[in-house]
Amino acid sequence: MNRLIRMPELEKQTGLKKSKIYADISSGLLPKPVKVGAAALWPLSEVEQINKARIAGKSNDQIKVLVEKIHVEREVAVVAGNADAIDGGAE
Repeated sequence: MNRLIRMPELEKQTGLKKSKIYADISSGLLPKPVKVGAAALWPLSEVEQINKARIAGKSNDQIKVLVEKIHVEREVAVVAGNADAIDGGAE
């Protein structure tokens, strides 16, 4: 199960302040939050992927590609989840 984290935990995980986090989201260097009601949450596994890429010395351009991949994977998961809901999960 993928744990969702709030902004204070995201700040701890990334070492960034809120304003820098939102600037990085705008520039494609961090994934957009998942909206759950009024809350903005981030899957911890996605944050960990970005941190690992940073530690590995990936460039900003490479990080942007990773963030795009994360967003695509979210969309695929949503579509797959909707398909399961429609057909009752039958394979």
